[in-house]
Amino acid sequence: MEILQQCSGAAQERSGTAQERAGTAHVWEAAEEFIRLFHRENPAAGDPEVRLAAVRAELAGTGTYRHTPAELVHGARVAWRNSNRCIGRLYWNSLRVRDRRELTDADSIADECFAHLREATNGGRIRPTITVFAPDAPDRPGPLIWSEQLIRYAGYGDHPSITVGDARNASLTRALLDLGWPGGPGTPFDLLPLVVQGVDDKPRWFDTPADAVLEVPIRHPDGPDHWDDWGLRWHAVPAISNMCLEIGGIHYPAAPFNGWYMGTEIGARNLADTDRYNLLPAVARRMGLDTSSDRSLWKDRALVELNRAVLHSFDEAGVSISDHHSESRRFLSHLEREERKGREVGADWSWIVPPISGAATPVFHRTYEDRPSTTTYVHHAAAHERAKGRDLV
Repeated sequence: MEILQQCSGAAQERSGTAQERAGTAHVWEAAEEFIRLFHRENPAAGDPEVRLAAVRAELAGTGTYRHTPAELVHGARVAWRNSNRCIGRLYWNSLRVRDRRELTDADSIADECFAHLREATNGGRIRPTITVFAPDAPDRPGPLIWSEQLIRYAGYGDHPSITVGDARNASLTRALLDLGWPGGPGTPFDLLPLVVQGVDDKPRWFDTPADAVLEVPIRHPDGPDHWDDWGLRWHAVPAISNMCLEIGGIHYPAAPFNGWYMGTEIGARNLADTDRYNLLPAVARRMGLDTSSDRSLWKDRALVELNRAVLHSFDEAGVSISDHHSESRRFLSHLEREERKGREVGADWSWIVPPISGAATPVFHRTYEDRPSTTTYVHHAAAHERAKGRDLV
């Protein structure tokens, strides 16, 4: 039996070594692709062979490698450029990169997330920003942000039809209450805490400071007779926080990033979806529309008015926002610009086409190829579960 155990242990050791070699080979393949891209697009960086030799040596010694600050900046921007589901990629090269790779503990990460929000908000002139925390390492996973976005509203209740707030966040809200969060005042727009898991730590929650969140009251341009008394509002910065930034084989699991909103994200999805705030029936009733049959197109009419209100309110508040018609034209400009540079652009049609008036936008009338990339933002399946608060308690 002892001999069998020794043989089994030796086989496991060889298997583990083979897996490590395979993993390192995969990282090297992605690293080489990225380093050559970086030097091709940044000629002043010098001969890529010198940098590649250093990366290969670092990989051989540690199983990973560290991006230079310039590589990190370019990689984060290229990852946005490669984001097949994003219509707003024309601005990819304007992304501000906050390098916080030295941080691994939850307290520091939470503080920097709130600093990110303050800087990105910029008084309403939203700045595309990413903050990059410690990467995964062969012997140690990096930190995690469980929250789907840095700013999320609570959902109180067990069913979308009776939930107060954002029904999408009902399970996370319950988990946080079980974890000790006392809850907010019970309005439809209570700010949820941010959930962060540091390296070698359990997930913890951190109250979101009020001064880190700019909110816009949603009012209809035709006056208070619509729904001003409902107290609708939405936050100004859409900061995605549970996607993994992957650059040249290195994974940064905590790298919150933001652009600015396209109006339909709020008016046609967040406030309108039946599993979110589900406001279309209430808007239609306030407008006096016939809701007895879908053929009256009451949903369509209510949807347009809700989206008018979102755009009007953000404009009135001086907060950056785009409309779906303008952004569709800009996306085609992005395609043309990239093609002139000899770069192929991937896109997911179902995400690029806006959720209202799709056929009235130019992005509808063409096809796209959903191209994979080793430098991009990735939504891993486990992140979806964490965002629901699964196993938080």
